[in-house]
Amino acid sequence: MSAPLLEITWTDPTTGRKGYVVLDALVRGLASGGLRIREGCSLDEVRGLARGMTRKEAIVYDPADRYLPLGGGKGGIDIDPADPGAVDVLRRFLAAVLPVVRSQWNTGEDFGLRQETLDEVAADLGLPSTVEAVFATLDDAPAARERLAQAFAVDVDGISLGDLVGGYGVARAGLEQLERTGVAADGATAVVQGFGSIGGAAARYLARAGVRVVAVADRAGLVRNDDGLDVEALLAARDPSGVVDRSALRAADTPGSNEDWLDVPCDLLVPAAMSYVITAADVPRIKARAVVEGANMPTLPEAEAMLTAAGIPVLPDFMANVMTNAWWWWVVFGDVEPTAESSFAKIDAVMHRLVTTVSDDAEARGCTLREAALELASRNAEAAQARGGTA
Repeated sequence: MSAPLLEITWTDPTTGRKGYVVLDALVRGLASGGLRIREGCSLDEVRGLARGMTRKEAIVYDPADRYLPLGGGKGGIDIDPADPGAVDVLRRFLAAVLPVVRSQWNTGEDFGLRQETLDEVAADLGLPSTVEAVFATLDDAPAARERLAQAFAVDVDGISLGDLVGGYGVARAGLEQLERTGVAADGATAVVQGFGSIGGAAARYLARAGVRVVAVADRAGLVRNDDGLDVEALLAARDPSGVVDRSALRAADTPGSNEDWLDVPCDLLVPAAMSYVITAADVPRIKARAVVEGANMPTLPEAEAMLTAAGIPVLPDFMANVMTNAWWWWVVFGDVEPTAESSFAKIDAVMHRLVTTVSDDAEARGCTLREAALELASRNAEAAQARGGTA
């Protein structure tokens, strides 16, 4: 495995907090990947996330699209996003790495950071957006900016389209897995860990497809109802950090510890918040038909090997949660209209293709879904480079 192209470790002169940027690879001089804020974020974590972004970019390649995959990059800041000084640290971090953002690293919200906060800080620093590096390469950048603004202005049942597409894709990955394994969505069950933009949208669209979401874990704990939670009511009662107001729970909704989500039997287990949350020690607790990785790197390699041996497939993160990143570029390059209908239709088609191709390859080769997905990403990267992208 090749070393990252560029690594930056930044130390905040005011607080001593660390921040990191890793560009795993540049394609046509560009990389794509979000910026996360969390206590304990490390260079190793950001390095792994950046490598995952390279894979995400490649795996969705379609020669029929205008969008050509970029390289992978990622950023992280080691501070609790609830810290009163977190936004000031973010501002100093972005000021320090601004040349990389302007010319190479196209970034957006990730764990612990909302896009509107990132946009406000970027504007204070004189940056029109956090994807200026891509806009500089387009023939009609004003039209692309307008499409992106229109897409983010779309409201779907009270939630911004930009906050839905990633979780919608995770839900579609889970539903494709159910269909492939002969499990009807109507009556299937799911447990979702994390109730922010990814977890909340995944829960919403699983529920709308007929899946009973029987448990949701947020920072405040677990909410469980084996007959099915009222996902829409929980979404309406969550705060900006994805924590549900417990006063909105129904009498049959049982609160518990947020460590208990792994113990709830289900068809689909959806880790959609933190990295490294399923360890080898956790595997005996898991009673699921499949794990759908809504978060980045939630399952440690040893745990994934144990789950596979136990007959529990893991749909890898760079396939299952790829849609936030892909959607941005589909909108920018004009492969989808800035509407919910066009966006969801594209996600439906691409996720069906990905799950089908990867599952067929895994069965034919006798390998894991991750191994087959890695091979697909590698093939796509070569095809994209042959078409005109140079690493």
